[in-house]
Amino acid sequence: MASPRTCSSRTSPSTACAVSTKALAFDLDAPWDLHPRVEIRPERFGALLYSFDTRRLSFLRSPELLAVVQQLANAASARAACLAAGVGEAELPPYRAALARLAETDMITARAAHEQGSA
Repeated sequence: MASPRTCSSRTSPSTACAVSTKALAFDLDAPWDLHPRVEIRPERFGALLYSFDTRRLSFLRSPELLAVVQQLANAASARAACLAAGVGEAELPPYRAALARLAETDMITARAAHEQGSA
């Protein structure tokens, strides 16, 4: 099982406090998807995410978090994606925080917003 330290995406120390307060607002029960302009490059440590819109690079520090992100497209919610990737209910808080950071940086988007934007 992944430790809380290994299931995060890298953030600037200056924004870590702000990010942690917003993590509580991330809705695990909403459908999410990888932003259509973001590409995943799997790596031994997890993955790199690159946004072609912002030119931002994010690090997924564990294969487990990569599995969660890859499950988002097929899952009814972020919680379902976590469960499908093998993350137990007790392990959800650090994954919620990592997903919140990815949402905050537009690496993942709420599926309803994504679908409306592409229609």
